[in-house]
Order: sequence, then structure tokens, then C-alpha cells
Amino acid sequence: MQAFSSLLEAPSPAVLTTCRQDGSAATSPVWFRFHDRCFEVVIAENDVKLRHLAAHPACSLVVFETAPPFRGVRVQGEPTLTRDGAHEARRSISCRYLGPEQGERFTAQRATPGVLLRWPASVARTWDLTAILPT
Repeated sequence: MQAFSSLLEAPSPAVLTTCRQDGSAATSPVWFRFHDRCFEVVIAENDVKLRHLAAHPACSLVVFETAPPFRGVRVQGEPTLTRDGAHEARRSISCRYLGPEQGERFTAQRATPGVLLRWPASVARTWDLTAILPT
């Protein structure tokens, strides 16, 4: 993941895909962080995505760049779900995407507890389009 550190440290776009009860895909934009060699996303305790995960635990997270070299990372499988550390992760992620002041305010206004989803970096697949872009 070292070669992708600028992508993973930036407030890059990310998409979480879970499975609805009928098996169809439910895709949602999310904020994430890469912490302790894991990809982490915080989901509000009452969010439908947690109901999806209870029925179908496997899901995927895609993190990507919208400008050259158009690198990306996909993690797929069953994340670990925990409430431990969810508030701190939410604060850290919010500050990364919104800046320190707004991130702290955003976290303080979130009354609903969160659940932390974690995928180890070992399940990640990456892509980098540098080699195929025109020069």
C-alpha cells in the first residue's frame, strides 16, 4: 500500500457496496480511512447498510482517484464489525474530509452511535493506469 499512500491519505472518493435482501447491489458513497493496515468505514447504527450486512456479510469498498493517474483500491469480503473505536474513527475520518474544525463539529452533531467496518489490507486489489495513459 506504500505506493498508494497519497491516495489513501487524501479525502478520496469511496464507494461501499452491500447486498439487499433480494440479492441486488446497494451502492453508497462513504468516507474511509486507512489505519493500522486496515481500511475502515463508520456506519451509523440505524443505517440500512448494517441490515444488509447482517443478512449478507460480504461487501466491497472501492477507493479511487478522479484525476490521473486514476489509481484505485478495492477490498472485498466480510469486514469485521465492532463498536469499539467507532467514535474515534468517525472523528478522525470526519476531520480528514472536512478539516479539523468542521470535522469536530460534524462528529459532535452525530448523535447516533456508529459501527466500525474493518478490512485488512491483505485483501486489497489495486490498479494504476499510469502505464496506459497517453504521454
